[in-house]
Amino acid sequence: MKLRYFAWVRERVGKPEEDIEVPPGVTTVGELMAWLAARGEEYAHAFANPQVIRAAIDRTHVEPQTPIKGAGEIAFFPPMTGG
Repeated sequence: MKLRYFAWVRERVGKPEEDIEVPPGVTTVGELMAWLAARGEEYAHAFANPQVIRAAIDRTHVEPQTPIKGAGEIAFFPPMTGG
C-alpha cells in the first residue's frame, strides 16, 4: 500500500511517500496512524496528535474508524484552511 504525506506531516516523517506492508492486525485508519507512530521518532513526532491529522483513502476523505482493506493509497495531511 502506498502512503503519502503532505505539509508538516511530510516534513516530520522526512519523506513524501512510501510503500509499506501493513501488519494484519492494523485494519483502520486510526490503527494505521498508531502503528506508524510506533515506527520511530520521526513518525512518533508526526502522529503525536492523531486527532488533528486528516486522512484520505484513494483520494476520498475518511474518518479514523474507516477500514483500510483494499486501499491503494492512503494520504495523511494536517487540517487546511482556505483563503
